[in-house]
Amino acid sequence: MTSQNVKVGLVQSVYAGSPAAMLDHTEGMIERAVAEGAKIVCLQEVFAMPYPCQSEDHRNFDFAEPLDGPTVQRMQLLAKRWECVIVVPMFERRAPGVYHNSVVVVECDGTIAGVYRKMHIPDDPLFYEKFYFTPGDMGFKPIQTRYGKLGVGICWDQWFPEAARLFALAGAEILIYPTAIGWILEEKDEFGAGQRDAWQTAMRAHAIANGLWLVAPNRVGIEGEIEFWGSSFIASPRGEMVAQGGDQESEVLCAECNLGEIDVVRTHWPFLRDRRIDAYDGLLKRWID
Repeated sequence: MTSQNVKVGLVQSVYAGSPAAMLDHTEGMIERAVAEGAKIVCLQEVFAMPYPCQSEDHRNFDFAEPLDGPTVQRMQLLAKRWECVIVVPMFERRAPGVYHNSVVVVECDGTIAGVYRKMHIPDDPLFYEKFYFTPGDMGFKPIQTRYGKLGVGICWDQWFPEAARLFALAGAEILIYPTAIGWILEEKDEFGAGQRDAWQTAMRAHAIANGLWLVAPNRVGIEGEIEFWGSSFIASPRGEMVAQGGDQESEVLCAECNLGEIDVVRTHWPFLRDRRIDAYDGLLKRWID
């Protein structure tokens, strides 16, 4: 386990109107995070484009890029320039008819440290992701970087304790969930507060249950019929909110993460020690009849 402090930054942004404008805007936000000392900078889900899944529109596939496309290439240049790790969510064009909601983790020397493809794909009103995204096929494998071992999931993945646990058991030190979640405008008054609270509570529980740092950058702003609620945050291995954004504006948040705290927390709250791995076969079933 790494025993060091690392400053982690996250960027939550309003969509800037075009991919080109969004890349320019994001470059400035990353530079701000680096100026504050961030060595790992995390961007929001499919950060360089509008969230496409409010409708089933084949034109939105034009936003997709290969893993070595221009968006990742630009982030590679920035990572090398500022010697920081950048977590880059993107709409991946893998092959004809095979598209993924993916993350490329760019190492601080500009090389690719690893890739994650979103495993859990939702299909809800205004979140019609199954139309666009093929489920990931890479499992829940942490990505080693110079500044820490990252367990990277994407949005809907953050609701599943099994995924967080598998990242933890494979040695992740920081759980990262780039996100695009918000209120359907007509539901906000009735359900809004509870929805956002549940979102944060579920991830704080992952941090606590696994004794890990957790970073959740979320979109912000109104796109179509969704008001993305921002509220991005960084939580400690005890579930403490050490940084939290607002729900209206583009922001950069940074926090010092002591990776040595992982061992301290896990020896005081020994959940991993006391797991009954001989009794969990039922978790491999869809339902226990």
